Amino acid sequence: MAEKKSEGQKLEEKLLMRSKNLGEADGSLLEKALGFCEEYKKFLCNKTEREIVDFAIPILKKNGYKEFQLGKKYSPGNKFYMDNRGKALVMVTIGKRPISDGLRIGVSHTDSPRLDLKPNPLFEDTDMAYLKTHYYGGIKKYQWAAIPLSLHGVVSLMNGKTVKVNIGEEEGDPVFCVTDLLPHLAMNQMKKPAPEIIEGEQLNILVGCWPFKDEKVSGKVKLNIMNMLFEKYNITEKDFLTAELCAVPAFKPIDVGLDRSMVGAYGQDDSACAFTNFMAEIECKTPEFTTVTVFADKEETGSDGNTGMRSFFFRDFLEDLVSAYGLQVRHVLKRSVCLSCDVNAAIDPAFGDVFERNNCSFLNRGPVVSKYTGSRGKYSTNDASAETMGFLRNILDEAEIPWQVGELGKVDIGGGGTIASEISLHNLDTVDMGVPVLSMHSPFEITSKTDVYLLYKAISAFYNSELEKK
Repeated sequence: MAEKKSEGQKLEEKLLMRSKNLGEADGSLLEKALGFCEEYKKFLCNKTEREIVDFAIPILKKNGYKEFQLGKKYSPGNKFYMDNRGKALVMVTIGKRPISDGLRIGVSHTDSPRLDLKPNPLFEDTDMAYLKTHYYGGIKKYQWAAIPLSLHGVVSLMNGKTVKVNIGEEEGDPVFCVTDLLPHLAMNQMKKPAPEIIEGEQLNILVGCWPFKDEKVSGKVKLNIMNMLFEKYNITEKDFLTAELCAVPAFKPIDVGLDRSMVGAYGQDDSACAFTNFMAEIECKTPEFTTVTVFADKEETGSDGNTGMRSFFFRDFLEDLVSAYGLQVRHVLKRSVCLSCDVNAAIDPAFGDVFERNNCSFLNRGPVVSKYTGSRGKYSTNDASAETMGFLRNILDEAEIPWQVGELGKVDIGGGGTIASEISLHNLDTVDMGVPVLSMHSPFEITSKTDVYLLYKAISAFYNSELEKK
């Protein structure tokens, strides 16, 4: 016979909040997440914003999406997309309610920290050929030395054609690396502050050491590398001036842990959110409200440029969409709600002193909702209203999706931002939601499979909810 609960225990259940590992609440969750994350790992193999757009569009077409037509009035259930320069993407499913009632918007970014090649990258020194880089986004530079790297990107040739470059990902491909100093000679290096152990101008990628066989030329190793690139891609050295090339970790997405409960991969910030957003959008058939899903570029460097969320491409698209119905976009956005889908830092006991345990996110406890981000005095933050938080809470609770809240770390330790602040400036109610990540911004980030799976369920609930914003 079960022991009768005391008055205090009943009151505790009613008034206090308890967060626990998802495995304790539902042992079947991991099995559901395992299959979902096999597809997620395939998505993670696309390591740049261009590759993600190239990957997504054929899937969209297969699922009935058409290219957006200016001036067309769409019917409930119609699906369409707009490709912005091959680096940003907008996807839409028309809802049953009129667009004037507002939109359900989900935005994630598809760029990740990496090593971009400089405009004049190729040089030779001590009979070795290197590519010079300028790092992109917030990285610990020392983490990028002595790991296998692959080259990705596009090159615009003199003849007007554009060639895609991808070396180091396929079986049998060579890889590249930034070299490091052996510990036997690193006494002075190891005395430096961590940001200076490897300096930006030392992030040179080793690409070869075999000379071109001709005694009459100088720079034989450089010439040999350039000749190989010319034979494969028709690239000359001058074509580097009109290229977008970068180096990223050559690691394959892989299961982590004996229980296979985690995914380890490069770029999970923010591919974890992009993939779940993408799947929720595709599987949304006839929602109550029109859904708008956005893949944005340039978040890691401030969202600038014509493919970042500071660009007008998002608002311009919405103006084109709503004008067909005789509406003005500012009136539609005021009635809309947006999920800024971005990750947060999972508490790591190895570095527990930088986290405030009452207000941080834990691996394997579900999606993390962040009312605000920013740094120290909440600078550069969106800070969602109580009403917006309550709106999302009602949706998640009604769908019985476990969730948690989280700040990035202790108040005076540091901080960071998301594109929520770029979105909310359109007078659009916005709140951050994503998954907790270990080793964020490193070449090998770790997420919980159940967190990823439940983020997908949470975005789906948001897209399909009939709850009206007050």
